Amino acid sequence: MTLESWNNTDSKQAIVDFLAAIGDENSPEYIPPAERIAAFDNDGTLWVEQPAPAQTGLLLGKLVEQVKADPSLADEDPYKGIITQDPAFLQGLAQQVPEVVLGFLKGVGKAWEGTTPEVYEAEVRAYLAASMHPRYGCPWTDLIYQPMLELFDLLKENDWRVFVCSGGGRDFMRVYSEEALGIYRENVIGSAPEFAYEDGRLLRKNELHGNISLGPGKLEHIHARTGRTALLAGGNGDVDLEMLQEARFRLVIVHDDAEREYVVTSACEKLIAAGEQGGWTMVSMKDDWKTVFK
Repeated sequence: MTLESWNNTDSKQAIVDFLAAIGDENSPEYIPPAERIAAFDNDGTLWVEQPAPAQTGLLLGKLVEQVKADPSLADEDPYKGIITQDPAFLQGLAQQVPEVVLGFLKGVGKAWEGTTPEVYEAEVRAYLAASMHPRYGCPWTDLIYQPMLELFDLLKENDWRVFVCSGGGRDFMRVYSEEALGIYRENVIGSAPEFAYEDGRLLRKNELHGNISLGPGKLEHIHARTGRTALLAGGNGDVDLEMLQEARFRLVIVHDDAEREYVVTSACEKLIAAGEQGGWTMVSMKDDWKTVFK
């Protein structure tokens, strides 16, 4: 498998050279297959994140339904921020500010508390089928980055296990991961609720499973799932910084293509600075990718 949607730039060559070196048993850089763990952020790394992450519409709508059913919630966070359209709250949510996301997830946990995985998945599928991206006018699953799918294929061909590690909802991503990303649902890591088996049914609880999967939380969740840290990691935002710092090969997706996608300069400053200073592999959408979408 070649990276056909990638231009012949330094970034592409760096990927190819790294995989060749760690896969060569005669190379001092050889890494056994058991240790070949790759982890990638989701929103903005594998598919479009702007103007807000894909699942935002589903979650906001669910919380609005809660307020309609119980108007007293309108005076509480995170409902108040949604109902009043508080700019600071909405911006914090879009940029995945951990404190804002954590408060938001408390409302989300309450919304689906006591429901089965099947009920939740049915709602996600209905949302993904009906929700169109405001700019492109197509389903969100049509906006997955083709170059990243090709990278996944190349990694798998070279005996890598590929994981998606997002601050977003793990169970939301698992609904489409196998069909759209070619990633088994057990290889999807993210913020998630606890579950309890009660009266013959598996039910969602209003309690987070571990910490939120942002920043250091990504490392915690990856280790809990794999018993390792990622040898190769890719991301696009400041909440991915720790995950990339602990990897040997770091891939930073830079959103600099206003014509085909978006130009993003906020909530990524720390990651880009670390990448440029550390000599990480910086992937320019504008310069490194022939094609953006599959």
